[in-house]
Amino acid sequence: MKGLVQRVSHASIVVDGETIGEIDNGILLLLGVEKDDTPEKASKLLDKVLKYRMFSDEEGKMNCSVTDIEGGVLVVSQFTLVAETRKGLRPSFSSGASPALGKELYNQFVNMAKARHPKVSTGRFGADMKVSLLNDGPVTFMLEV
Repeated sequence: MKGLVQRVSHASIVVDGETIGEIDNGILLLLGVEKDDTPEKASKLLDKVLKYRMFSDEEGKMNCSVTDIEGGVLVVSQFTLVAETRKGLRPSFSSGASPALGKELYNQFVNMAKARHPKVSTGRFGADMKVSLLNDGPVTFMLEV
């Protein structure tokens, strides 16, 4: 399971002209599910996302997590994140989860996130989403478990 986290001042998702998810200060998480992923891996990644110190403290050092700053988390399913890109000029998705497993683990991740963090918003699995964000920094990290 892979999570690309971006520190944002705000972010939103629009599907069919309607805003379905948005946050202010926090993390935009692009979530990629691979075929060997499990609910345990989802839980480990969520723990890392919520505790990862990527926000500045009073001295300007990255010592605070999204939990510490009481920021939002916007979770977006991102199938292309698990693409193999080392060879050739066309991505391979052979390590990606099936749509059924991807949706199941994405939903489990979101449910766990909502149970553990007060400000969680989402996109819509499998939808054509328009994602807008203001990356703060920019600060972006790839988290894997």
